Amino acid sequence: MTDLDPLELRHVSRHFGSFVAVDGLDLTVRAGARHAIIGPNGAGKSTLFGLISGTLPATAGSVLVDGRDVTRLPVDRRVALGVAATFQHSSLFLRESVLENVLLAVLRRSGSGFGGWRKVGARAGAIDRARTLLDRVGLPARHGEPAAALSHGERRQLEVAVALATEPRLLLLDEPAAGMSPAETARLTELIAALPREVTVLLIEHDLDMVFELADTVTVMHLGRHLKTGSPDEVRASAEVQSAYLGTMEVSP
Repeated sequence: MTDLDPLELRHVSRHFGSFVAVDGLDLTVRAGARHAIIGPNGAGKSTLFGLISGTLPATAGSVLVDGRDVTRLPVDRRVALGVAATFQHSSLFLRESVLENVLLAVLRRSGSGFGGWRKVGARAGAIDRARTLLDRVGLPARHGEPAAALSHGERRQLEVAVALATEPRLLLLDEPAAGMSPAETARLTELIAALPREVTVLLIEHDLDMVFELADTVTVMHLGRHLKTGSPDEVRASAEVQSAYLGTMEVSP
């Protein structure tokens, strides 16, 4: 692990015509953090996620990963630098098996690419790596099933395994608990909490119970701007944050 911060945003903005979705935002994510970004609807969270992951270009400002300016790099180049992301909408290969979905990512990370990926008889190491990742995310008995057979929560677990297969230093999670039952959210929270500290986690999430259980640092956005960054307790106690949410946030103890 280097001494550099895994992620730094410097005055990052994104305009859609005359509409400013993200407005000159500064943010630093420390190594090993479990950092959450929250905010009411329309705060600019999803747009910011796109700027960090590379799916959206910035109008102004800089995105730095480990001190390197990646503002104009596409998604695949950012992945090669240790940035992995899961998105609100699934990008799994639903007809392929659970194991094959992870194996594809393992092979790509190893430089094998997708050519001949079904001929993996001699690639025991890659298969073992994929199986280990599936066991880590709680899918030890689902290896041979098509991804389409998984529940919504299990698909999210699989997406985390696929992301981890790229050996990220920075893992980006875009509303990972969206559409989950309370039990599925609890399992996912446990999974993220158990990740090694070598993996820095940045998540955008509406489920505040999950955020305050998992995160050690919380950033609040409002109308495209940075409102507050602090510990969960500091954010919960902030009058500014409560006003942005139009009332006191009631979060389970």
